[in-house]
Amino acid sequence: MNTVNQKERLSELLEQDHMLKNLSVAELVEKILSRNEGSLTNTGAIRTTTGAYTGRSPRDKFIVKDEETEHTVDWGAVNQPISENVFHQLYEKVMDYLSNKEEVFVFKGFAGADPKSRLPIQVINEYAWHNLFAHQLFIRPEDDEYLYHLAEFTVVSAPDFKANPAVDGTNSEAFVIISFKERVILIGGTEYAGEIKKSIFSVMNYLLPKQDILPMHCSANVGQEGDVALFFGLSGTGKTTLSADSHRKLIGDDEHGWSNHGVFNIEGGCYAKCINLSEEKEPQIYNAIRFGAVLENVVLNEFSKEADYDDTSLTENTRAAYPLTNIDNIVTPSIAGHPHTIVFLTADAFGVLPPISKLTKEQAMYHFLSGYTSKLAGTERGVTAPEATFSTCFGSPFLPRHASTYARMLGDKISQFNANVFLVNTGWTGGAYGEGGRIRLSYTRSMVRAALEGELDSTETMEDPIFGLHIPTYVPGVPDEVLVPRKNWKDTDSYEKKAKELANKFHTNFQKFEGIDPAIRQAGPLFTT
Repeated sequence: MNTVNQKERLSELLEQDHMLKNLSVAELVEKILSRNEGSLTNTGAIRTTTGAYTGRSPRDKFIVKDEETEHTVDWGAVNQPISENVFHQLYEKVMDYLSNKEEVFVFKGFAGADPKSRLPIQVINEYAWHNLFAHQLFIRPEDDEYLYHLAEFTVVSAPDFKANPAVDGTNSEAFVIISFKERVILIGGTEYAGEIKKSIFSVMNYLLPKQDILPMHCSANVGQEGDVALFFGLSGTGKTTLSADSHRKLIGDDEHGWSNHGVFNIEGGCYAKCINLSEEKEPQIYNAIRFGAVLENVVLNEFSKEADYDDTSLTENTRAAYPLTNIDNIVTPSIAGHPHTIVFLTADAFGVLPPISKLTKEQAMYHFLSGYTSKLAGTERGVTAPEATFSTCFGSPFLPRHASTYARMLGDKISQFNANVFLVNTGWTGGAYGEGGRIRLSYTRSMVRAALEGELDSTETMEDPIFGLHIPTYVPGVPDEVLVPRKNWKDTDSYEKKAKELANKFHTNFQKFEGIDPAIRQAGPLFTT
């Protein structure tokens, strides 16, 4: 089937009477309750469950391989190819399926806060609560923008439509298929709303580099003097905690673009983890979960309807979706200048990385490509000791292009806009996990504050003999001995052994990057076996 027919089929669906377009938050909440898709919590948020799929399904995500993508996508385990024929057949089936529903919900909005580069999108949902999710997570048009909004990418989500792998060419009943040629994302068989958010992020990761814009999986904030900071980090590194600063305004917490004009948020909302959430520890998130917010797989008290954020009986991946406007200390619109400071966060459970180190441009590109943190013992079945975990560019599941594309762009922008880059270890010191202790949050905050305020720009540094990292010899508010991991271990031989073990893991992981500039490869740990 050709593109013209695909567009005609979509237009026909959108013109049908049962397509409910651009409903307000209140209207969507009413639909959710009347359709028994969810229930109200004591704060007025909507609480839903997602069935068997409580997280993303990487094995079921595909990109259509065609003349548009054949030579531009980095094919492999992350970017699995699927044929145009399979996509077209499933597309027709889903269109027929939605045509026969009593109600289907449509959201029209944008990905990208910068009007110069934003992507007009529409999200077509079988579920009302998925449409509320899209309404809160993406950028909502101003009133008159609906009149001339022309979607350039469409998400079609039908959770109750189950694929037949033997017939439909999928790996399971679930599927997330991106067609860059047809400008369509087709989702079925999974109720997990995060697939909608992350599929659009994958699209932006493919499209933005064409405009010389670096897409980034990071949080961002800005100080009173207009100084912008980026925070990259995988789960458990403290990205949300450290980017939420009462003295700085939040630009966004997860997805951003960096253009020649500055930084902008790709989203209009937040999709926060809720596990062990408390008002004391994370008041911004806790207080943002009110009317219009969506809670996924959070257990409620049967009588009070109060959320129990410590209950992980459904999943540890409990989530809350809410608009940025539910947070007081934000930038509106979510646009700011060029970053002065970039922070890579890692939770090193080996206890050997410095709590803060300043990176050269080449080291920044090396550690950006590495995306290191630790998976802790006991967090997953079978994990009995800390495991090094690497996620390219701190977001490998969402990168359609080769990783070198994003690393090269980062290096160019660091040089062009003179950004300082720091590697901050929020993990362990004085020994590995189970022996040493977690670096004090107060120390980490002091180090990050010093970096953001420029206090480390001219501070003398010393080179770590194993990792080659440049460690500041002085940070205000932090004892000098804390800055050098070796000094905090009782047994320096044990430190050496553990540090060299981690250095080898870095080298082994980096072998997958073929054709990388030798200067970047040599910017990794100095120790090699």
